[in-house]
Amino acid sequence: MRERLCSVVLLLAVCLLSLTCAGTAASAQSSSASEVKDRELVIGIKDSPPFAMKASDGDWQGISVELWRKVATDLKFKYRFVEVPQVSDLIEATADKKIDVAVAALTVTSARERLIDFIPAFYSAGFGIAVSAGGDATWMPVFRAMTSFGFLQSILVLVGLALVVGIVVWLLERQHNEEFGGSVARGLSSSVWWTTVAMTQRGIGNFGPRTMPGRAVAMFWMVGSIIAIAIFTASVTSVLTVKQLRGTVHDVGDLSDVRVGIVRNTATEDALAHMRISSQGFLTLRDALLALRSGSIDAVVHDRPLLGWQVNQEFRSSIELLDVSFNPQNYAFAVSPDSPLRKRIGIAVLDVVQSGWWNNLLMSYTGVR
Repeated sequence: MRERLCSVVLLLAVCLLSLTCAGTAASAQSSSASEVKDRELVIGIKDSPPFAMKASDGDWQGISVELWRKVATDLKFKYRFVEVPQVSDLIEATADKKIDVAVAALTVTSARERLIDFIPAFYSAGFGIAVSAGGDATWMPVFRAMTSFGFLQSILVLVGLALVVGIVVWLLERQHNEEFGGSVARGLSSSVWWTTVAMTQRGIGNFGPRTMPGRAVAMFWMVGSIIAIAIFTASVTSVLTVKQLRGTVHDVGDLSDVRVGIVRNTATEDALAHMRISSQGFLTLRDALLALRSGSIDAVVHDRPLLGWQVNQEFRSSIELLDVSFNPQNYAFAVSPDSPLRKRIGIAVLDVVQSGWWNNLLMSYTGVR
């Protein structure tokens, strides 16, 4: 009887403790929610068109700004914008809880996730590449084509064929033709010289094979060398034409051979370093594009939406954005670690981006739903 009574008492104690903990947690959540509702949130922002743009009157607009205003209205938040100069400053202030929510064009990276917490992503895009419109008007494409591995490989193939045919002709003619006779060095040099002259279709006079086997090899070599030279010439012409029509850079693979500009302290810098592509850092995207227009660099790599916006606004006649996108990035709001705002804002963001309102907003800023 006593053991049963003890069990009942223990069970009641456990239930009471659970109710107390639940009540405390609920009270804490209610207090936290009430605190957020009553106070003015500090919203960190940085000028990053088309996500965040500051008008002359100090008002903010853009994809991220409009999304935040919609979320804040739905959640009945009071807030004020605080501008920061650099993305690194925005991340640092958010990590130190000086900023409640960061709404600029922040991309989700593992390094940033270690410092701050991201809300579910609202937009996804990759890096873009901007180049001078019309390509290069210099000899650089020709020089790069002539020093490429493919070009050198073709030259080595032609030289190798000439050596092989020269040796065969020498073996067939050395005992029957004094022009290929004498010492091994003299005979081989004469034979290789003849195959080279025959390959280039230069005049050879009476100098050449005299035996039937030697002349048969010579005939096949002359015809074959014409075909080989024609293929080689067509390949080189095609490469040079493509380089001049499309410019020095037309894909991600070309970035390792040119001067690339990026914005310092951005995800682009880390991505190119990981790909072992050297780059030159600039303070702003506009500075990088100005350097591209002046010819100081050959390409600019940056977040494609931001890069496309800047090019269309100011550099449309001199710079073009390639139809290339790589290393996809997710854009998201960020909060301080363990922020009570994360869950509520995350749900609100998902509700908005799944609505027709969001599609219309993207269309108005990017022309793409």
